[in-house]
Amino acid sequence: MTQDELKKAVGQAAVDYIRPHLEDDSIVGVGTGSTANCFIDALAQYKHLFDGAVASSETSAQRLRDHGIPVYDLNAVDGMDFYIDGADEINEHLEMIKGGGAALTREKIVAAVAREFVCVADESKLVERMGTFPLPVEVIPMARSFVARELVKLGGDPVYREGVVTDNGGHILDVHNLSIASAMELESKINQITGVITNGLFALRPANVLLLGTQDGVRTIKAK
Repeated sequence: MTQDELKKAVGQAAVDYIRPHLEDDSIVGVGTGSTANCFIDALAQYKHLFDGAVASSETSAQRLRDHGIPVYDLNAVDGMDFYIDGADEINEHLEMIKGGGAALTREKIVAAVAREFVCVADESKLVERMGTFPLPVEVIPMARSFVARELVKLGGDPVYREGVVTDNGGHILDVHNLSIASAMELESKINQITGVITNGLFALRPANVLLLGTQDGVRTIKAK
């Protein structure tokens, strides 16, 4: 199977995973990226089974609307059972690096509201130790240079993602060469730097389950 075929398989698997739990008033949290898009496309055939969705980006919100799925502001939602999203890297503890699509802050917020975070990914994203994928850090624009200097002190090599402005008006620094021995500790440390909106480590709130697309089918992996 190609990578695109693996993404489609896990997108459908995620729909199959949540479908028995969907009710008329259910709100589904939806992430951002190519694998999340596959989930949205597969979810559309069951739009009559639930109320609507909350999206982590304007791009995903538009894709949902194009399928006729109502999209709600998170402030109008009391809670949600599921949040489905991909990952740029994920380890056996289901800690992740996210933010390749520059939607990390909204992704982290929606994930925090959901009872269960279902990560959908192809087998190339599962790693023994995170850090090969540069860690995205969203910053207040005026703090970009200051935050970059602080990230250098942590051993990273931050690179400004030119031409990218997030849905929140933030800028992105992609931090290369970080040693991520303790993802939870590093997530907290970076978030304490003044001017940081958030960083792309999802360790304090990891996924609850990983649906992993492999050449032998979709594997269901629970956090260790």
